[in-house]
Order: sequence, then C-alpha cells, then structure tokens
Amino acid sequence: MAMLTEHDVVNMRFKEPQRVEDGYDQDEVDDFLDLVAETIAHLTKEKADLEAQLQTAQTRLKEMENAAPAAAAPAQPAAGAPVAAEAANATGVLALAQKLHDEYVSNGKAESERMISEAESERTRIMNETNAERDRIMKETEDNKNAVLTKLDEDRSALERKISELRDFERDYRGRLKSYLESLLQNVGNSDNQA
Repeated sequence: MAMLTEHDVVNMRFKEPQRVEDGYDQDEVDDFLDLVAETIAHLTKEKADLEAQLQTAQTRLKEMENAAPAAAAPAQPAAGAPVAAEAANATGVLALAQKLHDEYVSNGKAESERMISEAESERTRIMNETNAERDRIMKETEDNKNAVLTKLDEDRSALERKISELRDFERDYRGRLKSYLESLLQNVGNSDNQA
C-alpha cells in the first residue's frame, strides 16, 4: 500500500475542469480520498499496535517490581549464630540489594527512555502527517473541519498523557526503590547495632 506523505497531500493538484460548472473529475477525487482513507487506517492500526506494546511494557515493569521484594528478602540467621556470620549475611544482603537496585534502575531507566523517545517520535510523525491532512480537508470541506480537529486534539492529548504517565511512573518507581533500599540499610544497621 502506498502511504501518503505530507508533501503528497499538500501538493496534490486535480485536473482543472474545462468549465467551472463541471467541477473536478469525481473519479480522480474519489481515488485520492481512497488513498487518504488507507493512510488514516494504516496510522490508526500503527497507533493501536504501539498502545499494545506500551501496555505490555508496563505489565512487564510491574512484574519486575513485584519480583524485586521477593528476591531481595534477607535470610533469617539461625538462633545463636555467631556475630561474624550475621555480619557476612548482612553484607551479602547489602550486596544483593545494591545489585538489584542498580539492575532495576538501569533497566527501568533504559526502558522508560526508550518508550518516551518512541512515543515522542511517533507523536511528531503522526502530528506532521495529520496536520497536513487536516489542512487539505479544511480547504476542501468545511463540514469535516470540527470532527478532524477534535480527533487530532484527542490524539495529541492521549500521547501527552502517556508521556506524562511514563514520567510519573519513573519518578514513583525510583522513590519506591529508594525507600526499599533505605529500609534494607536501616535493618542491616539495626542488626549490626544489636550484635
């Protein structure tokens, strides 16, 4: 399927009618509108695919968050175990916590940046194409003007909300991870003080 570009839409010129009363060639206009409809359908499918990918990534991040507390739970020392064993255990827990922290922060940050970058570039591409399409439609039919503008605003708002949600998620994730690690450090500190 041949995708229309902004350039194609802006520079489309129909054959001039022989008489003003005849208007443009209906078949030529219909063919062009078919191409526009195919392009819009393709972009709508792409948008749905990207939303599905975003949902999958968010689910995966939640699964990783839920797995972190279980993997980082400290082992209980045996009653009467030597102080040195407790200190070694605490050191191991700290090392594991630090490793998990670094891994989750790195993965979360990379995934967040990738998703935001993809969403922003997709938003820019869609906005460029839809702005060109909007301009053509506004010139040809005043009746469709309000519907097209509403759709474009909804798309833009939806993309901006998704970007905002991703940024909020990243901020929240970092805060929760920091709190979790601080509580681990405090537990280790309390364990050392009791010993």
